[in-house]
Amino acid sequence: MNSFEVTGRDVTRAWIAACNALDRKDNPSRTGLHTVVRITAPTVDDMDFRQELDRLRLGKRHEPIETVAGTLFPAGLAAKAADHADLVARYRAMYSRLKKFPGNAHGTYFGRLVAYPGANKTDIDQIGNIINRLRKQASGKGPMTAAYEADLAHPTDGDVPAELLVHAADRDNLYRGFPCLSHVSFQLDRDGRVHAAALYRSHYMFERAYGNYLGLGRLLAYIANQADLSPGTLTVVAGHAYLDGPITAIRPLLSDTPILAA
Repeated sequence: MNSFEVTGRDVTRAWIAACNALDRKDNPSRTGLHTVVRITAPTVDDMDFRQELDRLRLGKRHEPIETVAGTLFPAGLAAKAADHADLVARYRAMYSRLKKFPGNAHGTYFGRLVAYPGANKTDIDQIGNIINRLRKQASGKGPMTAAYEADLAHPTDGDVPAELLVHAADRDNLYRGFPCLSHVSFQLDRDGRVHAAALYRSHYMFERAYGNYLGLGRLLAYIANQADLSPGTLTVVAGHAYLDGPITAIRPLLSDTPILAA
């Protein structure tokens, strides 16, 4: 089994390290199982590098990286919202329309976070719950470090045949105790930082990973800021990772320092 664990100080360098770990002569399929990518500053990336990567993606008719990131956190909408409740209300108002787009029949990633389908047809704002729990715990002595979970998968997802769902967003609220992205867990460091760990069933490095890293980093920063805390490290675990895309065109980008960085 090919696996790896890499750390990058920002999204760009973490993505490069992960791709290099997959693009090895002894790994002709360019795949990995149970891979781990840690990003120290997950809201930071090299814009010149991102533009060059987007140029290659355009040739394959992939969505812009910014669009991919927006599926996890709609930064533009959040910037217009007065507060978290306003953001949730705005997103839920457009959610039914978003579900009509191809591939959105089961919902969207951010939709699952702010309108998770719970029991009795109730929608659960998981992000709001996490923000409130973090704020409450951080204000007291000896805060809980690991009691902040968000689900993306749902039992009705017909395309998740190998997912054993344990945590339930509509009932597992004690402090103890569709999608390629299945789960996001947040941890409160007692120095006032919030860290995040995301679990993917499968991750396509060229098509989705860079945008996913950005979106998750922005989501982490948003939750931390709303709770009056600081964002920390993002860790992404992929059950199956694959370096897809035009590998010959990608390889010149896979250096330790982005080729277009100042």
